[in-house]
Amino acid sequence: MARRIEDYALIGDCQTAALVGKDGSIDWLCLPRFDSGACFAALLGGPEHGRWLVAPRAPVTRVSRAYRDGTLLLDTTFETADGAVVVTDFMPFRDVVPHVVRVVRGLRGRVAMRTELIVRFDYGSIVPWVKKDGNGIRAIAGPNSLHVTSDVDLRGEDMTTVADFDVAAGQQVCFTMTWHPSHLHDHDGQGHAMDMMQNAETRWRAWSGQCAYDGEWRPQVMRSLITLKALTHSSTGGIVAAPTTSLPEAIGGPRNWDYRFCWARDATFTLIALIRNGFVEEARAWREWLLRAVAGDPSKLQIMYAIDGGRRLTEETIPWLPGFEGSRPVRVGNAAFEQRQLDVYGEILDALHQCRLHGLEADNDSWALRRKLLEFLETCWDAPDEGIWEVRGPPRQFTHSKVMAWVAFDRAVRRLEVVGPARGADPVLLERWRALRDRIHAEVCAKGYDSSAGTFVQSFGSNRLDASLLMIPLVGFLPATDERVVGTARAIERHLFEGGFVRRYTSDPKVDGLPSGEGSFLPCSFWLADNWALMGREADARRLFNRLLGLCNDVGLLAEEYDGVEGRLLGNFPQAFSHVSLINTAWNLLGRTQPRSGT
Repeated sequence: MARRIEDYALIGDCQTAALVGKDGSIDWLCLPRFDSGACFAALLGGPEHGRWLVAPRAPVTRVSRAYRDGTLLLDTTFETADGAVVVTDFMPFRDVVPHVVRVVRGLRGRVAMRTELIVRFDYGSIVPWVKKDGNGIRAIAGPNSLHVTSDVDLRGEDMTTVADFDVAAGQQVCFTMTWHPSHLHDHDGQGHAMDMMQNAETRWRAWSGQCAYDGEWRPQVMRSLITLKALTHSSTGGIVAAPTTSLPEAIGGPRNWDYRFCWARDATFTLIALIRNGFVEEARAWREWLLRAVAGDPSKLQIMYAIDGGRRLTEETIPWLPGFEGSRPVRVGNAAFEQRQLDVYGEILDALHQCRLHGLEADNDSWALRRKLLEFLETCWDAPDEGIWEVRGPPRQFTHSKVMAWVAFDRAVRRLEVVGPARGADPVLLERWRALRDRIHAEVCAKGYDSSAGTFVQSFGSNRLDASLLMIPLVGFLPATDERVVGTARAIERHLFEGGFVRRYTSDPKVDGLPSGEGSFLPCSFWLADNWALMGREADARRLFNRLLGLCNDVGLLAEEYDGVEGRLLGNFPQAFSHVSLINTAWNLLGRTQPRSGT
């Protein structure tokens, strides 16, 4: 049977994360951090590329799973003809040393179980040297070492570490896997699995208890916030777009990208989601990550960075992995880091503007950085670029990019107006940037709007639609009730709204540089709901939002896209941008929707 992305659940420790299937197999895990090489890569291949199975030996008659409330501890219940067991999977919350803990507990009857551990470092390419260690094993290759401890005796079998064991009602069997650099001795200080479970549950609940959202969608918002926290690297504050690479946007197609990096574009959306919900420290850490990552020559600003702010994300393919359901190529790294995407300047300036509005004022160095970014943007805002969707075709004058250039200068003007000349605001700079802001606005309205069709268009002079145009009222460029905005939303409804969800644009190899075909991009559907709410179409907005919530898998997770024909999630999973959009739309539908321009 073909696998589906929604069959997986996430566990993580805020340094890295793993995907656990409904069948009890951990099919994806990168150690020691999100963008490290995978030691379990069956997600993009088969068991021979690395996995860790814990499941009944006999046929499973029913499987169900759920996260414990307010946590990232996953309980999967397997039922067989002989009884039932629950497997609890988790990683200790924000621990220094990465651990994966699996606890099997008998619920009724007596269930015959099996574990199969296949460690393959470097995305399934390296078979480690494995040796016995008591009931457990140590697996070593190059810089990596894994120490697995077990309550049952593990043995080698056909290049696989296995164990067969029975679990009766009330009994439990624990497994713990610990990573450490191979040149250092394992300190064996991980503690007992049950103590780690209690500690992880307590710490997750203490964290999630800070949530300020009390609206009707609290469970979905809470699960999205926990997911966002799990995708945050606690040491650096960076938030990865997803913990996976190369999960396809179309099954069997080449649109397979590595998302284990931090996109500067996501900064504003993420900051608002965190601050609104009471997670100020996480917002501050993300802001500080952003300032460190983008520091330096403004002409060298990138759209994405590594979780530590690293800039070189060279893309390569992994030829020995066949890809998820045969979707090739499998990519590591992301060549889009070298693209010019002018909208990122607007997103960064808006993010820092939102920090000030919400009481996270940065120091003088922050203003110095902003000024350098703006002075560079003055010289290139009118250049063509690759746009928000990172097309691999020729650069164009993307309307969304120009709107975000307007945002950059608008936020700077607003700051100088608030500061005023009495506190050092430069009146000459203010007038210069105000004039440029107005010029960009006029150019977008003249060249990015098709008056005959009554809609804004993807790029100057084209007649193509683009869902990024839904950002026009959300950033305060024009009010949602402006006839041009209303016309754009209606055109997107007619031409990009398929199967109840929004596609980014109509694929064209001449524009994309890639074959056509992808699902509906879920953040765009949330943006349409936000537009409808701003236009007073609350019933429509709520219907769309509830339809989007229905796409979450059984444990509340969303991918990047959705295939309405096949009825399945697509793209990297879980996707931070989708969950951030869910959080923000849930707030907006409380009746407090406002464009994010502020004062």
